[in-house]
Amino acid sequence: MGIFQSFKKIFDNKSVKEKEEIVSYDKGLEKTRKEFVSKLNLLTLKYNKIDSDYFDELEEILIMADMGVHTVMDFMDTLKKRVKHENITSASLLKEIIVDEMFIIYVNNDILSSKINYAKEGPTVLLFVGVNGVGKTTSIGKLAYQLHEMGKKVLMVAGDTFRAGAVEQIHEWGNKIHVDVFSKENADPSSVIYDALEKAKQENYDVVFIDTAGRLQNKIGLMKELEKMNKVIGKQIEGAPHETLLVLDASAGQNGISQAKNFREITDVTGIILTKLDGTAKGGIVLAIKAETGIPVKYIGLGEKETDLKIFDIEKYIYGLFKEW
Repeated sequence: MGIFQSFKKIFDNKSVKEKEEIVSYDKGLEKTRKEFVSKLNLLTLKYNKIDSDYFDELEEILIMADMGVHTVMDFMDTLKKRVKHENITSASLLKEIIVDEMFIIYVNNDILSSKINYAKEGPTVLLFVGVNGVGKTTSIGKLAYQLHEMGKKVLMVAGDTFRAGAVEQIHEWGNKIHVDVFSKENADPSSVIYDALEKAKQENYDVVFIDTAGRLQNKIGLMKELEKMNKVIGKQIEGAPHETLLVLDASAGQNGISQAKNFREITDVTGIILTKLDGTAKGGIVLAIKAETGIPVKYIGLGEKETDLKIFDIEKYIYGLFKEW
């Protein structure tokens, strides 16, 4: 039995709450599934036997799904080796292997966790990075809402003091979800963070979310700014930040991968939040990001509501993508 068939069996026996989570993946991946899987189905119908033309068309479909050229090349090499080694001649028999290999690409023998690395003592500090317009502040608001609902005492910090409207936006989220916000007018970001962490320690906050400016155009300036922030955070709270989460827009495609590589050079990114996955037909970007950067996706945005930021689960993702294949 292949990996995908195992997923199907497992998901059939899930609780009602877990099945609701699977439904959200189904809906969120609908655009990708319709575009991607329909092409794969047509490919399987078109070819009775596997040949070079079949592989060429499969390669094109995978690239169009934004899996990334390098990822697709490696994937195709592995697939061809398995076809030869296992003497597979039928395109329909290859379907299960394609799904299995996509799962393997993401996992890549790593021990993956989407869970937040909480501090053993004191506040847990989450630093959010990413370019402007990817949904960074919105992701902070959604995640803060979820932790607040779980009973955590949460503080959001307006560390983006450069973008017009950034401080107002995070305050709007604070009012909306009833979570405290710390900000200072006309202040250096590191100064804002220092004072916010003082408050977090004195008032026993559980989790601190720090927003940052998204100016990747000046990499050297951003690098120095993030270095300064990290020093301030580390001095205030030992071992912090406990997570540095990079926010990427799924619809940005390969540009998102470039952003991930750039930010990885600048700071220690521990996980990715992939927003607007429900709005793109190129959901293969999830696999490409992990394969090309080594950074795991921790959360995905599957809608506009506060509850639509979901912990990423590779099994639910694969199931949601291929359930109709």
